[in-house]
Amino acid sequence: MDHKGRQQHLRDAMSAHRLDAMLVTHLPNVLYLCGFTGSAGVLLVTESKSVFFTDGRYAVQSRAEVQASRIVIARRSPLVAAAEWLGSHKEASHKETAHKKSSRRAAPFRVGIEGEHLTVAARNRLAGVLPSHFRLREAPPLVELARMVKDAEEIARIRAAVIMGAGLFDRALEVIRPGVRETEVAAEMEYAARKAGAAAMSFETIIASGERSALPHGRASEATIPEQGFVVCDFGVILTDYCSDMTRTVFVGRPSEEASRVYQAVKDAQQAAVDVVRSGISVSEVDGAARKSLQRCDLAKYFTHSTGHGVGLEIHEAPRVAGGQVETLKPGMVITIEPGVYVPGKWGVRIEDMVVVTERGCEVLTPTSKELIAI
Repeated sequence: MDHKGRQQHLRDAMSAHRLDAMLVTHLPNVLYLCGFTGSAGVLLVTESKSVFFTDGRYAVQSRAEVQASRIVIARRSPLVAAAEWLGSHKEASHKETAHKKSSRRAAPFRVGIEGEHLTVAARNRLAGVLPSHFRLREAPPLVELARMVKDAEEIARIRAAVIMGAGLFDRALEVIRPGVRETEVAAEMEYAARKAGAAAMSFETIIASGERSALPHGRASEATIPEQGFVVCDFGVILTDYCSDMTRTVFVGRPSEEASRVYQAVKDAQQAAVDVVRSGISVSEVDGAARKSLQRCDLAKYFTHSTGHGVGLEIHEAPRVAGGQVETLKPGMVITIEPGVYVPGKWGVRIEDMVVVTERGCEVLTPTSKELIAI
C-alpha cells in the first residue's frame, strides 16, 4: 500500500482547507494512512511530518506495521501525547513567526479534528493541552473521501474477501432446515469463515426466517426456521483488513406463485440497479433504478432502506447509494447493490452483490447465483 502517497494526498487536502495539522483518530483512517491495525493509536499529520502515537501494548506491533511515520510510544493516552508533541514542537516556530511579525499578531495554528469520531470529552482534553493560539477545527471527512476510490491492491483484497464470503453460503445451504435455530446457521457459517482464514465477520450475521425475514436487519435469533417461508442470509468476512458483504434469500418448502413473483421482482430490481452503475452517474440514479423497477410491481412501498453503500476497510463507507445523494460514481469505487421487499408479519426478500465501478459500467464481484433456491 502506498501509505506515503496517501499521506501526501491528505496534506494537499489539508492545505486546500487551510489546516496546519490533522489529528487522525478514527482507527480505520489511521490504518489507511499508515498501516496500524491495533486498537489504540493517533496519527498526527503536519505539512512536513507524520507522527504515530500509541501506548506500550503496541510497541512491537507498531514497529512492524506503521509505515511512512515516526513512532512515539507514549506513557499517556495517544491523543494527549499527540497534542503535547504538537504543542511543544510548533510553539517555538510560532514564537519566531510572531517576533518577525511584531507589528501584528501571527495567525493561529489550525488543527483539524475528525468531529464524527471524537467525543466532546476528548475535544475538551485537546483544548486543555494545546497552547492558547492553537485552534481546533472540525475538518471535512478528508480521509473518508480519499478512501472511496480503491486502488488495484485494495480491489484485489476486497475480491478475495468476497470470494471467501461467498463460500459461506454453501455451508448455509447445508444447515438451513425446518426446526434449526437461526443462531445455529449463523454459528456454522462463522465457524467456516474462521477455518477458511477470515480475521472476523464484517458484521453480526443476519439469518432471518419466516415472518422475521421482513426485518431488514433481523440478526440471527433463537427462532427456529419454519416449515415454509423465506430465509434472508446477509453476511460477510474481513480478510487482510477488507470487508465483504452479500445477501441471498432462499425459500424453505415449496414457494407459492406469489412468493416466486416477489422474489423475481427483487431480483429484477437488483439487476436494474447493477445495469445503470458506471462512472459519471449519481448514486441517486442507481437507487432510483431499483425503486422504479419495484414500482412497476407495486412493491416499492415495501423497500424501506437505501439501495447500497461503499465497502472497504469498514462495512459501511461512503458513498451512500440512496435518493437525494449527490455523490458521483468514479472508477474504483466499490459499492453494494441490495434492494429488498419487506412485508411486515409476512415475509421479506433481499438480494445483494458487491460491484466495482468501471469507466463503462461495473464488475460484479459476488460470484453466487441469484436464482431462487428452494430447500
